[in-house]
Amino acid sequence: MTDQTATPRSFSASVPLKGGIAIPGDKSISHRSLMLSALAVGESRVTGLLEGHDVLATAAAMRAMGATIERRDDGEWRIHGVGVGGLLQPREALDMGNSGTSTRLLMGLVASHPITTTFVGDASLSGRPMGRVIDPLSQMGADISASPGGRLPLMVRGLTPAIPLSYRLPMASAQVKSAILLAGLNTPGITEVIEPVPTRDHSERMLKGFGADLAVELGSDGTRHIRIRGEAELKPQTIVVPGDPSSAAFFIVAALIVPGSDITIANVGLNPTRAGLVEVLQQMGGDISLVNARTVGGEPVADLRVRHSALKGIAVDPAVVPSMVDEFPILFVAAALAEGRTVTTGLDELRVKESDRIAVMAAGLKAIGARVEESDDGLIIDGTGGDPLPGGATIAGHLDHRICMSFAIAGLVSKAPVTIDDIAPVATSFPNFEALLAGLQQ
Repeated sequence: MTDQTATPRSFSASVPLKGGIAIPGDKSISHRSLMLSALAVGESRVTGLLEGHDVLATAAAMRAMGATIERRDDGEWRIHGVGVGGLLQPREALDMGNSGTSTRLLMGLVASHPITTTFVGDASLSGRPMGRVIDPLSQMGADISASPGGRLPLMVRGLTPAIPLSYRLPMASAQVKSAILLAGLNTPGITEVIEPVPTRDHSERMLKGFGADLAVELGSDGTRHIRIRGEAELKPQTIVVPGDPSSAAFFIVAALIVPGSDITIANVGLNPTRAGLVEVLQQMGGDISLVNARTVGGEPVADLRVRHSALKGIAVDPAVVPSMVDEFPILFVAAALAEGRTVTTGLDELRVKESDRIAVMAAGLKAIGARVEESDDGLIIDGTGGDPLPGGATIAGHLDHRICMSFAIAGLVSKAPVTIDDIAPVATSFPNFEALLAGLQQ
């Protein structure tokens, strides 16, 4: 994004946050609901879909490959699928914008279809490595030509029939797991992913919901073995997308650190592979209550009541990283206001997100007066004990929506305003972020 189109925004010390909000639909589930609906035979209906740029890029890609996808005036999405194996050759390159999830999962989908697809993206996405997906999909027979460093633009020439694969993930990655399983949908025989560390399981839950023959077994060594039988026939579904816990995270932390706050966040998805942040914040002393816990579409959901709390620093167990990998930027903000030291490790994955989130958060937090030390795989943060941060800096968001929102929340507890150099990337995942925040400040 050029300077001419940048949209700077300043965030200042806030009054107590009060009231209730409903957050946008879960991004991970939204992506997958569009993809699998587009591969089912018949009409699927989806409500609560996140309508951010990333998910809309997935919708556009599935349309380009033959699916009929329409949004009704009441917010319901209706998708007429082409059937597994029925994806059509897109006429143009698929523009993924800033969405790494769209790119990696769609690479898996097309890898076992007899089509050639080119993926392009914005400057941020084009800097992110795709090698971890290229390797297993190539083993399944896809011919993938990438830019230097395994980056976009890249071209995938799918193979039909593809070669079934048993693949042990070298590192925890729900996106790589999902790409392989999606490729396995149109691959004869059994495709297997072996997961040493559990990651978010939305793909497994939703594939089974659409009728795929998928089984999960626990190995004697604690690994998860996920097997899918190919040449599947998916059945259309009606899907209610729960609220995105990664979006809720910003308001959870805001209410914990802004004195006097008491808010309720409705309909938050609390899949155990995604709910690590709530657990960690509760360990730090956060007052977070689960109200009306229930199950919607196979996913655990609850309303969250969050009240201002005196947080204490902890050593975060690296075992929770896969269940909250996207939430660490906002956790760092919470740690900066806590009493004592917070230590995070095992965050290597954060260096290859939309930005190097370890380096960018360290630089930004230091700029607004937090005491931060960067390590190879995490941050060590000595908090203020609840006192406001000095603030008064302009933060480079690096086109990363989670960086932008994290420093917006930091501005609410700073003596001088915190300015984000460009707030526009927030629209990729949370288009009404600022409006919801303003509503809680009434």
